[in-house]
Amino acid sequence: MATSSFSGPVKSANGFIGGTASSPITVTTAQNISSFYASSSATTGDTRLNYSRLDITSTGSGETLRAFTRVTAANAATGGTVNGAHISLSINGSGTISGAGNALRVTLGGSSTAPGGTISAIQLDSDFASGGSWSGATYLRCTNSGTGTVGALLRVPAPAVAGVFRAAVGSPTVTHTIPVISDDGTTYYIMCSTVA
Repeated sequence: MATSSFSGPVKSANGFIGGTASSPITVTTAQNISSFYASSSATTGDTRLNYSRLDITSTGSGETLRAFTRVTAANAATGGTVNGAHISLSINGSGTISGAGNALRVTLGGSSTAPGGTISAIQLDSDFASGGSWSGATYLRCTNSGTGTVGALLRVPAPAVAGVFRAAVGSPTVTHTIPVISDDGTTYYIMCSTVA
C-alpha cells in the first residue's frame, strides 16, 4: 500500500472514502488500515485524536460513528478476539488520574425537557437469525483480562426514594429472576419483584 504524506491540515468538501462495499480495501496480512498516533503535553483543556459531529436537522436518522465487523470465515478469532469496537483507557507507569477516568463514557442528554421516544444511554441489542442455539450469548459480559481484579460490578447513585437505585421498602416476594452466567458455567439469579 502506497504512503502519502501531508504537511498541514487536509480538507475535503465531500468527505473521505476508503474503499466501497463492492470494492473494499483488501489486505492479506494483519495491519492497521487507518492509523492515527498523537501525543499531547497540554496542561489544560481536552485533546481529542478524532472529533466527529453529526447534526440531524430533519426527520432522518443515523449515527456519528457506526462500527461493523463481519465474520465470514470458520474459526475466526482462534487465539484472539473479534470485536465490533474495542475502546481502552490505560494508566501506565507513574500515570495517575486526579479526576474521572473511563474506558467508555456514554452520555444521554440535551436541553429538551420532553424529548419523547424510547431513549437510553446504552442499548444492548441482539440480531441473531431464528432457529439457532444462543446459550453462550449474553447481553453483558464482565471479564478480568489482567492479573488484578475489579472490586465491584457497578457504581450507582446513593439510594433514594426514586431513581435508578431506590431505597428498599419492606421485603416483597420475588416474582421474577434475571439469569447471570459465570465463566465457570454456573447460573446465578438476580431477584426481582413486581412490587416496590
